[in-house]
Amino acid sequence: MSAIESTVVVDGLPHLARDGERLVDLFVRNGIDVPHVCYNEALGPLRTCDTCWVEVNGELVRSCECVASDGTTVDTLGERPRAAREEGMDRLLAKHELYCTVCEHNTGDCTLHNTVAAMDMPIQRYPFVRKPYAKDESNPFYTYDPDQCILCGRCVEACQNVEVNETLAIDYSSAHPRVLWDGGTTIEGSSCVSCGHCVTVCPCNALMEKTMQPDAGPFTAMDERVKRPLIDLVKSLENTIGARPVTALSEIDATMRQAELRRTKTVCTYCGVGCSFEMYTRDRHILKVQPNLDAPANGISTCVKGKFGWDFVNSPQRLTHPLIRENGAFREATWDEALDRVANRLRDIHQRHGPKALGFIGSSKASNEEAYLTQKIARLIFGTNSVDNSSRYCQNPATMGLFRTVGYGGDAGSIRDIEAAGLVVLVGSNTAECHPVIASRIKRARKLRGQKLIVLDPRRHEMAERADIHLDGRAGTDLVWASATARYILDEGLADEAFLRERVNGLDEYRRSLDPFTLDFAETVTGLARERIVEAARMIAGAGSVCILWAMGITQHTHGSDTSTALSNLLLVTGNYGRPGTGGYPMRGHNNVQGASDFGCLKDVYPGYEKVADDKVREKWARAWGVAPERLSSEPGLDNFGMVVEAAKGNVKAMWVIGEETAIADADTANVEKAFRGLEFFVVQDMFLGRTAQFADVVLPACPSVEKEGTFTNTERRIQRFHEVMPPLGESRPDWWILTEVAKRLGHDWGYAGPADVMHECAGIATLFAGVTYERLDGWRSLQWPVAADGTDTPLLYSDAFHFPDGKAKLYPLEWKPPVEDTDAQFDLLLDNGRMLEHFQSTNQTGPGGRITQLSPDWFVEIGADLARERGIVDGTWLKVTSRRASIEVRALVTDRVHGRTLFLPIHHAKPGVNALTGEHHDPDVNTPAYKELAVRIERLPKGTGASPLPRHNFRYGKRTPNGGPDASAKWAREEYVEPPETIERPETL
Repeated sequence: MSAIESTVVVDGLPHLARDGERLVDLFVRNGIDVPHVCYNEALGPLRTCDTCWVEVNGELVRSCECVASDGTTVDTLGERPRAAREEGMDRLLAKHELYCTVCEHNTGDCTLHNTVAAMDMPIQRYPFVRKPYAKDESNPFYTYDPDQCILCGRCVEACQNVEVNETLAIDYSSAHPRVLWDGGTTIEGSSCVSCGHCVTVCPCNALMEKTMQPDAGPFTAMDERVKRPLIDLVKSLENTIGARPVTALSEIDATMRQAELRRTKTVCTYCGVGCSFEMYTRDRHILKVQPNLDAPANGISTCVKGKFGWDFVNSPQRLTHPLIRENGAFREATWDEALDRVANRLRDIHQRHGPKALGFIGSSKASNEEAYLTQKIARLIFGTNSVDNSSRYCQNPATMGLFRTVGYGGDAGSIRDIEAAGLVVLVGSNTAECHPVIASRIKRARKLRGQKLIVLDPRRHEMAERADIHLDGRAGTDLVWASATARYILDEGLADEAFLRERVNGLDEYRRSLDPFTLDFAETVTGLARERIVEAARMIAGAGSVCILWAMGITQHTHGSDTSTALSNLLLVTGNYGRPGTGGYPMRGHNNVQGASDFGCLKDVYPGYEKVADDKVREKWARAWGVAPERLSSEPGLDNFGMVVEAAKGNVKAMWVIGEETAIADADTANVEKAFRGLEFFVVQDMFLGRTAQFADVVLPACPSVEKEGTFTNTERRIQRFHEVMPPLGESRPDWWILTEVAKRLGHDWGYAGPADVMHECAGIATLFAGVTYERLDGWRSLQWPVAADGTDTPLLYSDAFHFPDGKAKLYPLEWKPPVEDTDAQFDLLLDNGRMLEHFQSTNQTGPGGRITQLSPDWFVEIGADLARERGIVDGTWLKVTSRRASIEVRALVTDRVHGRTLFLPIHHAKPGVNALTGEHHDPDVNTPAYKELAVRIERLPKGTGASPLPRHNFRYGKRTPNGGPDASAKWAREEYVEPPETIERPETL
């Protein structure tokens, strides 16, 4: 079917309309000047602003809700539609005081200002009337000014039906309607998660970033004692000379701002969703983050960190000069001195002790190009494959499960496939807090089209509350649930037999391996009633398409690889690979943990997952790098875990850690610190002098992504470009520059002019990225690997074949192995741990500035109400939490999110934090520490009981108010409402 379906005649001229296209979109696409304010393409028609009236076949209609059809005749120029539009705008201006020249929002993208200017209205007919509400400044990140609110409802629609946090509403029946948070009038204390979605779509300055206030323009920062009289003077003058001169003045102001305002596309450096957006800056001041509908992963969505979490960029705590340790303390050094020191010491240790004495940890937050250079230095210059990244701590088990069963170590499809699925199964994933934009897609699909949701998690987080089925079995037993479910589906004849017959190997052996996994066995091991297991199994088997998402609740166990494999096996049994809306989706934690692995920061593969032990592969890379194959090691190296273990033994003599807080992130903190103290030479490359850097001999100041360019790869295998927003702070430098400068001093001047050259080199060698070029990634374009040489990418894997020689998937037999660490009489509780929405890792990025920190400034341990009653614990009780290795002191938070003998501890607040408690037990297949297999005991401390460690203004105490979005019909039902162009008496109340 053609995208062009019909002919519409607009003002006597024919235009081709797309199938289902609204008139308002047709007008925009063809440059036809018809105003609209409440309409936003991402939100759809809200019908609240009354500024887009046209005549269609002689009838006055709103162009935002009218769908074009063949033969439609539209009149936009007639007196009637023009008068209706002007009446609609006049009604808006009765609710909004136009003072654009001194308004922070007059940056060129204020919908209301631009519409007023385009309509060239001679005078404002209705006087502006103030509302009886004060400006709300209670949120750390944005403000709400009811006096400027035009009640368009965009914010409500975004909150209710895009973000689906379901906080905002408008009560149009009120005498003075305004936006409400949880039905109340303040942001603070509501369920608002500060995603900023409402601010993004607000068409005026009613909702606005605090970073825009007050110095977004040349006249905006004037003292209020001067500004207010000036506004009053101009408004009174406007009644005499008309609106046009004043509008012209504001147009001049907007133009002046453009000369010094930069809008730069970048990609978020927090979680693996890979949100992209424009960053508005003046010099080094970040005014705001503005997502774009064309952003491939997120559209107009953001979370609190992506929208507001950039204070760290200009933090005074940033490293701005190289540091060298002398006599037990750091001193500032020049770049030449620091780089020479690094090159000479690494060369010396390599010559004296050989390749195995060196280890390199690349960054899962740095770019793909920087990951490539890290492994190139390790492999080409030093002849070692001991290179890794933080995926070892979280996602390698998931990758192993996919390698075993379907062949590629990445998500099977795209975020849009998750949204399109008939059923989503979340296993060990607190998606709403760890991957909030993906969670929004799931919540939206569930709310608007009835997508089904199953959640398996011992904790009752938001997604569990929203689920059709929440299975809160024992932690670490998901392999048993998944295998018993697969057996039940096979035994009951519910499997996809055709798919198994035609596209999968190993069914017979796999079925035999399922013999122990009866429903009775599953009930005993998991603690889940067999009826609940059957209910979930039948829902999975009966869904037309299923996506399974899992995260660290699965991977951070001693057998995370096996459980990941079991989940992929279940998808194969039900035929849920290779079709839209299907597949396995391990949720990547850091922004480039996928890319760091893809581009070779792993101990046994070159970029593109090409095996170092394969002689032909080694020859290919040696030839491309211009060396003999013998220069490259065929022996897999040490991973993060192994490097630390060997350093503690004295076998690894030197390490180079790039952009990772290994001293905090690795398990068993005491052993990690011992290993770092024992190194002969230690280089740390980072933005801050964090815990890891405190053990270094040389600290190299690196840049955040906004001070360089490159590419990231998100959780859906999507490669996106980011651009330099501002120059490096002080003497800090991009990681790629630092790496190439060290290489140059080691005799390898690679001559890269920039990251584009690095990508060009890698794509010319690694088959997986053959067609990746910066030109193909321009603007909002992206590529999902594998990428063919002609630039064709692969949004959906396995539609034709699985990534094995015969093109068939493999069912992988498994056996149940219980957790290595479990409770006993002495350590009778399990301590779960994980992330919080508002924080990131050790808070090096979210901590500076304090705005995010004030949402939850203190550490705490969640304890269920049942256990709290049993132990005499209340909110704020000080507890000593003791594992088999160490103790910490922390306050209790009594909550219904956990229950029974399981506790939950956020990983962010204290240093060394939770990893003082964790041990070295790990997944034997990939060496991922079993952070979540942690047995503890608790005892009350005689410190008294303070206030709740989670402030009452935190969004977790809010009470959401779900609704269907802004209801224009409620506005129309008011007695004083009549359709334009008729006039009304009190427009400010509508």
